[in-house]
Amino acid sequence: MSQESVSGTALAGPSSGWQGARPTPALATLALGLLLFFGLPRLVQVPDTKLFTGLPVAAKPAPPAKPAPKPEAKPAAPMVAPAAAPSKALTKAQLEAKVLAEQEAKTKAAVELKAKADAEAKVQAEAESKAKAEVEAKRKADWVKGLHLFAIFVSTIVGIILKALPMGAVAMVGIAVTALSGTLSIADSMSGFSDVVIWLIVLAFFISRGFIKTGLGARIAYTFMALLGKRTLGLSYGLAATDLVLAPAIPSNTARGGGIVMPIMASLARAYGSKPGDASARKMGSFLTLTAYQVNCITSAMFLTAMAANPLAQKLAGDLKVPITWGGWALAALVPGLVALIMVPFLIYKLHPPEITETPEAVVMAKGHLRDLGPIKRQEWAMLGVFVLLLVLWIFAKQLGELNPTTSALAGLAVLLLSGVLNWEDIKAETGAWDTLVWFAALVMMASFLNKLGMVPWFSKSMGGLVAGKGWIAAFLVLALVYFYSHYFFASNTAHVASMYAAFLGVSIAAGAPPVLAALVLAFFSNLFAGMTHYGTGPAPVLFGTGYVEIGTWWRMGLFISLVNIVIWVGLGGLWWKVLGLW
Repeated sequence: MSQESVSGTALAGPSSGWQGARPTPALATLALGLLLFFGLPRLVQVPDTKLFTGLPVAAKPAPPAKPAPKPEAKPAAPMVAPAAAPSKALTKAQLEAKVLAEQEAKTKAAVELKAKADAEAKVQAEAESKAKAEVEAKRKADWVKGLHLFAIFVSTIVGIILKALPMGAVAMVGIAVTALSGTLSIADSMSGFSDVVIWLIVLAFFISRGFIKTGLGARIAYTFMALLGKRTLGLSYGLAATDLVLAPAIPSNTARGGGIVMPIMASLARAYGSKPGDASARKMGSFLTLTAYQVNCITSAMFLTAMAANPLAQKLAGDLKVPITWGGWALAALVPGLVALIMVPFLIYKLHPPEITETPEAVVMAKGHLRDLGPIKRQEWAMLGVFVLLLVLWIFAKQLGELNPTTSALAGLAVLLLSGVLNWEDIKAETGAWDTLVWFAALVMMASFLNKLGMVPWFSKSMGGLVAGKGWIAAFLVLALVYFYSHYFFASNTAHVASMYAAFLGVSIAAGAPPVLAALVLAFFSNLFAGMTHYGTGPAPVLFGTGYVEIGTWWRMGLFISLVNIVIWVGLGGLWWKVLGLW
């Protein structure tokens, strides 16, 4: 038997090396977690009740009222024969004695009544004091529990950032710690797996597999190339149009940017002699790479189902009583999104121009690929039909009886399975979806309970006081910019949204910003800020890894485009949102 077959056989021998957590990141995460878990409750005192009320306690049902005692039956007075003569009048002394006796009886009754009232008041005061003590004890316990959950939450985020384990594995450890530490019950710790918002993303991952499997995604890309590919700038717009069309139904920006757009873009660049890592990269490859990445960030911001963390933002906003619908999101993003898709490739073209500007051969290449694909197949038609069906169901959900988006996605997946476009093996093999389910369940669960325990409202009220009196527009702009540029410290949109979105939204609302406007702007920024670095979101390392763009160029263009996006989305977008009545 060969060495290869031996090493590839399961359980054939001892492991070739350590397969567990990376020691240094794991120990750093553990140390941070222990420090926060045991240190925070000692360092941070319970805030005043005006700032922190804890988890609302359901009112206890009042005990059933006791039935009033029935009056005792008095024996009937004996029949007295009428006196033969009227009784004698009472003497003066007798009258005085009678009056004195009545007064003494009244005084005694009043004393007894007062004593009874005092006793009842004392019992009631003791009950109220006990109830207040219980509420205060519960408030303090919720504060400590919230600090413990915050410690676990921060440690989970840090573990994900440091990559102590794969993201899903870190999330599972976080769920286990919440239950083992008694911070949450096991039912609450596992509650994230029942969240319909998470399942919307998982289902959309499955549906997006159909675009790749059927070849419909590549067909769409080559069609746009054939229409717009005579010039290099036109090629960038063709790639942008492809990403835009696919974005509503493919929640993985990595799948769009790295799985569909990048291979086509790289093949185009190589066909024109533009190779990574040398001077020829400037011929075309570096321009197309930068454009493809920035466009991916924009299209991710335009639809609720275009990026995995978007529904998380929707969920966190909903926890703060701010509803966001699929149609409302898309309508608000329509004008600034389309303008950004037009302006950003053009600005990159001017600031980082390709050496090759005319590309007639690209049209011929695209048409050749379309010929190789042949006529649209039955499975592609079925995929296209489900895509259109999902858009209709998501856009007109309110008119269709408040149809839940997850229900629509489940129906679309059912059609794909019944029609044979996808099979169960495809579903099982979609590891990205199952991975997303695990780490989303953990992050959503923790973020939701931080809100329920009162930690997010406490932070919002505390920070809201700092920006109070400055006008909501100025306060919100400052908060939004801090939220945007803090992404330099994050390597994941989801981690950023999970750790900061709810808190910044709460502070914005406390500062007076219109809730829906604030929720949408922060949600749009939760995609746009990823364009600044080569590690900001999933497609970044994929596209940067092609080697066409140097890191300095990537960061400089990322900073410039971030400013352009802010001007477009806040400036022009603000006018559009005024028309829509969002503020």
